[in-house]
Amino acid sequence: MTDSNDTMATATLGTGGPEVGVQGLGCMGMSFAYGPTTDVDEARATLERALELGVTLYDTADMYGAGENEKFLAPFVRAHRDRIVLATKFAIDFDPENPQKRTIRNDRPYIRRAVEGSLRRLGVDEIDLYYMHRRDVNVPIEETVGAMAELVAEGKVKHLGLSEVTGGELRAAQAVHPIAAVQSEWSLFSRDIEANVVPAARELGVALVPYSPLGRGFLTGSFVHAENELSGDDFRRSQPRFTGDNAEANAALLEPVRRIAQERGISLGQVALAWVQQQAQVHGLTVVPIPGTRRRSRLEENTAATRITLTADELAALEPIAEKVAGGRYADMSFTSAGRE
Repeated sequence: MTDSNDTMATATLGTGGPEVGVQGLGCMGMSFAYGPTTDVDEARATLERALELGVTLYDTADMYGAGENEKFLAPFVRAHRDRIVLATKFAIDFDPENPQKRTIRNDRPYIRRAVEGSLRRLGVDEIDLYYMHRRDVNVPIEETVGAMAELVAEGKVKHLGLSEVTGGELRAAQAVHPIAAVQSEWSLFSRDIEANVVPAARELGVALVPYSPLGRGFLTGSFVHAENELSGDDFRRSQPRFTGDNAEANAALLEPVRRIAQERGISLGQVALAWVQQQAQVHGLTVVPIPGTRRRSRLEENTAATRITLTADELAALEPIAEKVAGGRYADMSFTSAGRE
């Protein structure tokens, strides 16, 4: 790992995987889930600014806006193809006649169809990091990873990743083909992966790529009651942690985050991101979070967090938060790894 005052540190994803900045950019919100993107030009400028700041891992998925997010990224990707590490995902299949109906699929025919679609929308010949987005328990993980490995052999994919898998599933997958990264939710509010997934990743030399490291914005203090403060098409309005009594209870948990931010002269989001970044040292593995934003100002704030080190006392003050969080990550946790550990 390298570092300097003006250059983002870098780290390698997995054994023999790509070198990336220690913070990536989650691109989902630029065209999906968090309400409309009212300033597309600003979102595009944010992509460019990220590259200037040392962000090289850009994360999308075929299901973000039913392919629209991949299309949105395509011009940027083609303009900087040799400088960025492009990650996308498969596994969530839409019914064309009923877009609200989604099916988890990990079978070989679907994977082959999915990768061709992503390559076409992104306008590239090869995907740098291809993730299984969610786990279909009806298909053996060895079969799924075997199909993904075929794409590597064919030159359509460089490296493989998994999302929302258990420690045991990661070990089974690694036995078939090297896995560069596991993407799972990890933040001050969500720490369940520390029990089994993190130790497995450390043992196998696999990187952790935390998504929603800012608790979908809640940890920044930018909103409390999702149903009252967010737009009607923002999916956070349906998440248990951000609605009703849970929202009030969870907002109160931010007190130590606010105190540290005030004492340091930094933002709440920077405290939360610094905590996630520092888990690399705490747990002894590569950690590359992918906070998402559409704005350059927020991006600059986020990337600055890679240069903040929390003290032992500050880490101790933040330690109890996760066990007190009210409500689940999703209303339906069946498509996460939580129920399989």
